[in-house]
Amino acid sequence: MSAPAQTYAHHRRRLPDAAVLSDWRAPDGWSLRRFDWPSSVGRGRLLFQGGRGDVIEKYLETFAHFHARGWSVTSFDWRGQGGSGRLSPDPHVGHASSFTPYVADLAALWREGDGEGGPRVAIGHSMGGHLLLRAMVDGSVAPDAAVLVAPMLGLRSPLGARLGGRIARFVAGRGDPARAAWRGNERPASLVSRQRLLTGDGDRYADEGWWYERTPSIRLGPPSWAWLAEAFRSTAALEADPRLDALAVPVLTLVADRDGLVDARAALRVAARLPRGELMRFGPESAHEILREVDPIRDRALAAIDAFLDRHAPA
Repeated sequence: MSAPAQTYAHHRRRLPDAAVLSDWRAPDGWSLRRFDWPSSVGRGRLLFQGGRGDVIEKYLETFAHFHARGWSVTSFDWRGQGGSGRLSPDPHVGHASSFTPYVADLAALWREGDGEGGPRVAIGHSMGGHLLLRAMVDGSVAPDAAVLVAPMLGLRSPLGARLGGRIARFVAGRGDPARAAWRGNERPASLVSRQRLLTGDGDRYADEGWWYERTPSIRLGPPSWAWLAEAFRSTAALEADPRLDALAVPVLTLVADRDGLVDARAALRVAARLPRGELMRFGPESAHEILREVDPIRDRALAAIDAFLDRHAPA
């Protein structure tokens, strides 16, 4: 049985003594901030990737949970955010003209573990879930099991994905594509606060700001118009990819039905096509960051992930 979430709360605002932050170079030379927390238990290796704008520090409590279960935990900040440099002249704008370099970074780090021995699993949250599924469909990442947490397999748009994508491409093509798509909230035209879009747990939400105060350079703001256009394009292309129907990797998908940032309906459609897919749904009790929610929700999610990994990637 999984230990309750609060057991590891003291990890939220400090790096583990045995963990290592390092400068990892992608094949093209880009510097990425990497996190490694080795385990002497030898359960296997778990790669965890967060979403757009996320930083390693946001998931230290979750890393502690998996490390306590014997996993060696690895993660890195996506290029253009966190401690991995910026792709825009404005350090507060999350810019990317293509997601292909993200997938290449993920695949290169994954290849480093080839021949390592033991189970290897991957977890991706939000944009990280999208990129992980892209890499698995491409065959560049082949874990023993994978978990997609509130994956960005479609974007919430008041105009719908098709029209929203057209508008994003139109605006990105006129003027500076690296300029911010909006200000402030995580989702434009939303009356819901940023915290309510992300998590119902005020203390966990505050952890993010605590880390930003100590390391302001890792903070990121809104996406660029180019990022937004690419997100619409990439999610549509992935859903249309026939290779989803033949993916051999066991995949657990966790979906928050009332997610205010990503399109839960798109995630459900994709999850239903995965031959070895399993699904766990949360109702209005959960916002986007399921693994940073209040303890009852987070405990349910972690217990489901642990049971899934025990079945498909036993020690």
